[in-house]
Amino acid sequence: MFSQEDLIQVARQTMPFGKYNGRILIDLPEEYLLWFSHKGWPNGNLGQWLQLALEIKINGLEQIVDPLREPTKKKADGPKVRISFDD
Repeated sequence: MFSQEDLIQVARQTMPFGKYNGRILIDLPEEYLLWFSHKGWPNGNLGQWLQLALEIKINGLEQIVDPLREPTKKKADGPKVRISFDD
C-alpha cells in the first residue's frame, strides 16, 4: 500500500537516470512508465514510486499530486524602477 509520503515523493523526486533524467516522476510520460511496467521496475523506492505515478496517470488523478509539489522559490525582489512620462 502507498502512503502520503509516497505521494509526496512522486510529486517531488526526479528521475535519476535515462532519457528523462531530472524530470519529476509524476511528469514522466505515461508511455515511459508503461515501458517500465513491461520491462521491469527498478528496485527499491524508485520502482514503487514509478508504479504509483503510473496508477495516478492511468486513473486521471494527477491533480491530487499538484498541491504536493515542491513550493516554488520566489525570486528576491529587485530594486523598484519607476518610469515617468512627464514632460
